[in-house]
Amino acid sequence: MSDSMIMNQSEAERSGLVFRHRLSVRIWHWVNAVTIFVMMMSGLGIFNAHPMLYWGEYGANIDHAWLTLDRFPGWATIPTDYNLALSRQWHLVFAWVLAFGLLFYFIRSLINRHLQKDLALSRAEVAPSHLWVDIKKHARFDFSESEPRYNPLQKITYSLILFVIMPVLILTGLCMSPGFGGVLPWLTDLFGGRASARSIHFICTAAMAGFILLHIILVILAGPYNEIRSMITGKFRLSPEKSS
Repeated sequence: MSDSMIMNQSEAERSGLVFRHRLSVRIWHWVNAVTIFVMMMSGLGIFNAHPMLYWGEYGANIDHAWLTLDRFPGWATIPTDYNLALSRQWHLVFAWVLAFGLLFYFIRSLINRHLQKDLALSRAEVAPSHLWVDIKKHARFDFSESEPRYNPLQKITYSLILFVIMPVLILTGLCMSPGFGGVLPWLTDLFGGRASARSIHFICTAAMAGFILLHIILVILAGPYNEIRSMITGKFRLSPEKSS
């Protein structure tokens, strides 16, 4: 290692600036952010065609709906005017971006061991006492960080999104597709029918929306400049009082 590299590294350590996010993670994050928002808005446009949810194989006006909502306003949908065909086109195009983006993310994360190094929970981290300390810290709005790794609550939340919510969204979306539904009838049966798959799809979408809202709030509270910079450049500044 050259003298200049040693000097730059030592300067970064003294300033608390560390490398946090790999390039593949940063690219996937921003592509996925756009994809999710487009899919949510186009999905609401599709939902407006029949804003009722059912359990079972089929669902129609004469059946009992477990949830009935008003149609979403134009500013929340793609396109802004009601157009079921166009909403489906937008949704389908970005569904491929979501599915293949998630696949490539998993492959890349296995190769560079991002999943094992950054998301895998240790025994100490899942201990109730350790989790309780982390919960109390968040409850106090204490977002100071002494190391670049994710904390246990972040790992649990991100793992639920990556390994549960997003895969279920993709699979239930396939169940509602007429083309795939005929090719993979067992998949529809797995979710209890096409109407049930639609309900689960909506519930997972609501969970994703809740996660995004909470994520944005926490980014603002933790310091948006530092958090957003880390997802653009990869560099994150640790809390001064704990970085030494």
